[in-house]
Amino acid sequence: MIRLFVALELPPPVRDRLLGAMGGVSGARWQTDAQLHLTLRFIGEVDRHQARDIAAALGSVHVVPFKLALGDIGTFDRRGRIDTLWVGVTPQAEVAALARRVDQALVRVGVSPETRAFVPHITVARFGRDAGPMGGFPLLPLPVAPFDVTGFALWESRMGRDGSEYSVVDRYLPPAGSGREIR
Repeated sequence: MIRLFVALELPPPVRDRLLGAMGGVSGARWQTDAQLHLTLRFIGEVDRHQARDIAAALGSVHVVPFKLALGDIGTFDRRGRIDTLWVGVTPQAEVAALARRVDQALVRVGVSPETRAFVPHITVARFGRDAGPMGGFPLLPLPVAPFDVTGFALWESRMGRDGSEYSVVDRYLPPAGSGREIR
């Protein structure tokens, strides 16, 4: 089995700005450079055959290039306690439309449709039960020049000793994707 998700890769200046802002929040497990991305669709565990079908289906998704900028800071909670600190993006309409097209392609190859609302964000920290006050992290948008989105990637997630390790399986860029084949 292989655990997959679809996400936008972030350019180095965006990752550098996010990494530079991390710190000052007790109990935070900060993301590493290799973990920073914007998830378009979590797929979950699939077998190698379905992974190949997914990779092929994603090749049909047309990306109309657009620009994104970092936006507001937010949190997700689970059962009343904060478990994720994130940075949003703006504008959200184009990235939400791309997420819908990705979901539609996945449904065509047997992946269940996404039922949760899409909240475009970049996870910067995760928390256990001891989340501290968020006051140490910038509460205003992080200034960085808008960045171009021209494609997306299929990623694999593997659990490691220090949390999840992510690697790009394939990239979907105009006019054709490039990357490694799923075997």
